[in-house]
Amino acid sequence: MFFWIFQVSLHGFLRDITRTLIQRIEEAFDTFFGGGNNPLRHLGAMGLYFLWIVVGTGLYLFTVLDISIHGVYNSIGHQSRDLWYFGGILRSLHRYASDAFILVMMLHMLREWAYGRYYGFRFYSWITGVPLIWLVYASGIGGYWIVWDQLAQFSAISTTELLDWLPIFSEPAARNFLAPDSINDRFFSMLVFIHIGVPLLLILGLWAHVHRISRVDYLPSRRLMLGTMATLLLLALIKPALSDAAANLALAPVELRLDWFILFIHPLTDITSPALVWSMLLAATALLFLLPFLPHPKAEPVAEVDAANCNGCSRCLADCPYAAITMEPHPNRPGYKIAVVDPDLCASCGICAGSCPSSTPFRRQEKLVTGIDMPQQGVNALRQQLETQLAQLNQGTRIVVFGCARGADIKALAAPDTAVISLICTGILPPSFVEYALRGGADGVMLTGCRTGGCDFRLGDRWTTERLSGQREPRLRGNVPLTRLQLVFASANDDKILAEALQDFRTRLETQAVSADPLQPYFRRPSHHA
Repeated sequence: MFFWIFQVSLHGFLRDITRTLIQRIEEAFDTFFGGGNNPLRHLGAMGLYFLWIVVGTGLYLFTVLDISIHGVYNSIGHQSRDLWYFGGILRSLHRYASDAFILVMMLHMLREWAYGRYYGFRFYSWITGVPLIWLVYASGIGGYWIVWDQLAQFSAISTTELLDWLPIFSEPAARNFLAPDSINDRFFSMLVFIHIGVPLLLILGLWAHVHRISRVDYLPSRRLMLGTMATLLLLALIKPALSDAAANLALAPVELRLDWFILFIHPLTDITSPALVWSMLLAATALLFLLPFLPHPKAEPVAEVDAANCNGCSRCLADCPYAAITMEPHPNRPGYKIAVVDPDLCASCGICAGSCPSSTPFRRQEKLVTGIDMPQQGVNALRQQLETQLAQLNQGTRIVVFGCARGADIKALAAPDTAVISLICTGILPPSFVEYALRGGADGVMLTGCRTGGCDFRLGDRWTTERLSGQREPRLRGNVPLTRLQLVFASANDDKILAEALQDFRTRLETQAVSADPLQPYFRRPSHHA
């Protein structure tokens, strides 16, 4: 029992350290790239982008490949030497995009683990992601065999020796590579079939991995794609991917240019043993599968639907980041729909409550009941809290700050002339609350949230910006003066930026200065982010 508690505590300690380190690196990258173009905040989209590059270049290489024992090496070599300006570049893109895909895949897994995104409503995405690692490496290792140079020969022998340790084959598979005449054209036909079939399974697995997530970023931003492609092309020109000497089963390969991203397992097997390598691989896989079952914080209450106030508008369906809401026939109003929440998928973020048209505080009800709401922070309780704090504000420049509990800490901003209200996610706040606060006596309203691309619930910062700018329902009404509104997107490490933003906002209100773009998030300005 003590050992189990120690392991859980150690796991939490390591995760906290890793999360802090990742946060710092991401924020440093924000300075140069901005949240929308920060590759570390869009690792999933980057991985899919690299996969499309691999698939596209691979289709061309397949069309020019001579699938024969004597022609396969020469056909690939012809592309690299004689057609270096096209076929050679495509081959290099295929190689480097494969390595990049594995790199971002591992970083993505590490980041999701560090942020605790592997249990609860994220359980399915984590579990379906683990087998993808095996498919990626199976496809990558098999791809090296097709070239059939000395590196392919080394990989084929090392892989079959590793497989021979398992009780799969009746005879050692490594014997097939002992003599020059031990393989024929059918071997390469099989390799091509596997190298095409496994990526198809990978694509199917990726669909399963993300199909419970709405509005998936299948591609990163255009600027990030262009910059990434330019980097790959430059790398392809400076250091093109070339074959080693042709494979010769009569000789043992001596000097090899090893791809450590994909083929690292071969030297690991050489310096240890197949038994140890398989034990490490299976133990690591089992650990990844078991992570969601470790003790973790208790799940928050999920969104609740009130049938009498749900009009079936489907806004909550459109805004839910995790496809936790479906629309079904209303039980009491024929011809109407009603939102239904899947508790296993609900992230308890409250973004759906912020999208509900009945979540306006201007409704004349003693108790405000909405179509969909969060039990732990209902719209009625939010209205009461706002009214109470507005009544307590002293004379002066009175500001109400609505802040995300997962972003910068707003509690330190509380003052006699400043009211602070912490939210589950900024996306839970209907835009009408901004107008309600201004009509209730506030001189200005500041909304804070996680940095762009860093929302723990994926879409909270995006929906908030679009609702306030009139691009998304429910919209902030046009009669609300934007000069009395300020957005600040700040992470948990940006307390100083938040305090500075509040002071600048107060100065602007007092001097009646006009901001060029009040809805432009404050944190971007010092770094000149787009």
